[in-house]
Amino acid sequence: MDLILTAIVEMAQPFRMLMLVAGVFAGLVVGVVPGIGGLFAMALLIPMTYNMDAYSAFALLLGMGSVNTTSDTIPAILFGVPGSVGAAATVLDGHAMAKKGEAARAFGASYSASMIGGVFGALVLAAAIPVMQPLVLYLKTPDFFAICAFGLSIVAMLAGSQPLKGLAAAMFGMLASFVGIDQIAGIDRWTFGQIYLWDGLPVALVFLGLFGLPELASLLLRGSIQGNAEKPTYAGMWQGILDTLREWPLVLKCSTIGSLLGAVPGVGIAVLDWIAYGYASRRPGSGPKFGEGNVRGVIAPESANNAKEGGSLIPTIAFGVPGSASMSILLGAFVVHGLVPGPDMLGKNAALTMSMVFSIAVANIVGAVTCLVLTRPLARVAQVSAAILVPLVVTFIVVGAYQTNMSAFDFVLVIGIGAVGMAMKELNWPRSAFSLGFVLGPSLENYFFLAYQISGWSWLAQPLVLILLGLAVVGVVRQTLSWIRARNAGRPLPPALPDIIAGAAMTLLALAALVTAAIGFPFEAAIFPMITAGLLAVFSLVTTVQTTLRWRKRTPSAPLSATSPGTPGEWSPATQPTMKGNLGIIGLCLALAVLILLVGHLAATFIFVAGSIMVLGSKSWRSPLVIAAATTVFVYSVFDMLASQPWPEPWLAGIRQFL
Repeated sequence: MDLILTAIVEMAQPFRMLMLVAGVFAGLVVGVVPGIGGLFAMALLIPMTYNMDAYSAFALLLGMGSVNTTSDTIPAILFGVPGSVGAAATVLDGHAMAKKGEAARAFGASYSASMIGGVFGALVLAAAIPVMQPLVLYLKTPDFFAICAFGLSIVAMLAGSQPLKGLAAAMFGMLASFVGIDQIAGIDRWTFGQIYLWDGLPVALVFLGLFGLPELASLLLRGSIQGNAEKPTYAGMWQGILDTLREWPLVLKCSTIGSLLGAVPGVGIAVLDWIAYGYASRRPGSGPKFGEGNVRGVIAPESANNAKEGGSLIPTIAFGVPGSASMSILLGAFVVHGLVPGPDMLGKNAALTMSMVFSIAVANIVGAVTCLVLTRPLARVAQVSAAILVPLVVTFIVVGAYQTNMSAFDFVLVIGIGAVGMAMKELNWPRSAFSLGFVLGPSLENYFFLAYQISGWSWLAQPLVLILLGLAVVGVVRQTLSWIRARNAGRPLPPALPDIIAGAAMTLLALAALVTAAIGFPFEAAIFPMITAGLLAVFSLVTTVQTTLRWRKRTPSAPLSATSPGTPGEWSPATQPTMKGNLGIIGLCLALAVLILLVGHLAATFIFVAGSIMVLGSKSWRSPLVIAAATTVFVYSVFDMLASQPWPEPWLAGIRQFL
């Protein structure tokens, strides 16, 4: 009880509540705009938390992350376009209800189910804290290594029809995390003589490039989100709320599904949604069939996806194993603020952990109420033209990247990783596996080396280690056998010449890393990177051979892919628009980067936003100038005032003192 009261007192400070509310509103806006997503938004917000205390920082981040799966139902229901993957299952019955004139009822059901699910997930997290503390204290270093490795293998296994791609992507992310000064031997690894890389690849820049730029390219191609939809009424929303209350057993069951499966690393929100939807579809109750406007088909996935946030925090806080891709970014924020997941978060930082529970619960309540009140204006955001939206978001990415180290290398890194992210998206290499590997890499290396120092190789024989590593191996073998059966059954699979080239390039990269580590690094700094590079070489080589065999077995008259045109990973004329979108985003980023270096970030923001909107399709010159001026003021407020880098007396400290 004392811990709960301490957390409430800490969070009751006005500035921290302000950050929580600001995060909620940011999450609502992000959720309603398809093509951006919570991963990108959380990566964008991390640089803004550099000068905040941990309570304020995680209030902002969790406030955003907890509610973007609440507002993503707005475009899903109105237009049949999910605001994020978490609303994909909601589209089936939610949009069908909107076509019948029941959009308001669908909104009421989704918001109330989201609120109950989110609060339920927070309570599960709170209940798990007393259990986690003795468990974490009981576990030893080898056990933490095995838990991290098992979590990483689960994430990699959820890579669809090509599980080895997931494993290769995870190893690639781990290899990238080893860039910089090694903490054990104190030597630089793969820095190529650049002091900029001594601290490693900045977490925020990696996620901005990996998730932000590829999604913007897709949004640029779509042009805008169109749709003639019924305007929701508050009376109809109330009917949906009553539906949720009547279906309370379904809400609690699906919330349990979301929170428990959310605690399993790698079970993504899209998986949770469909599991909950499938469970509800077995008991359709009265009303239309599922897929034709059954309100239970809205309530079930919305309960599960919001409950997931509290569940996925459990392994993140207790073991340092992200429960989801968004938690991997949050784990990066732990690093930024000097926090170490594990016993410390359940001991001396237990009040901060409890404040996270408070933040999730309050954020879901505030988010649901806000959506009920502001659904109409929020729905208009989904109709904003990409000609306006893309330049604004590119500005936030590039300027935010520049604030990391105020170096031209910031631009090079975010654009380079953005190009890698675009390639991975097009070729179906899971970026979530890369991100989790990148975040878990340092922890895995530290646990591995400490276990080796203490016990030599005998730690591999400890019971829990054997069980978890054995389960990881069984998972790999099972998924591989599943792929072999799918190939023999002649199921359609997406081979492509670029995929073969990418796999071969990844193999060569792994071999080069293996050789340089073996030759140039001492044993302490080389052993784990060598293991990682070796696994990457094996997985990518097998993936390349697998794709080559599929490609060679196609009939002479068949295209390079067994899938329909435009499938990611296919090389055909249908991919040309996608390539143009990717090149367009990279070109915009380069243009803004050059402008920043020439005239400074404020003048560059104004020139870039106004010019880009005009070039991308604005028929008027007044609107681009007004939007550019507003964006410049926003950039100044956030990145100059809040970050306080050019100011001797931080404005943020003044706001704290005032509040």
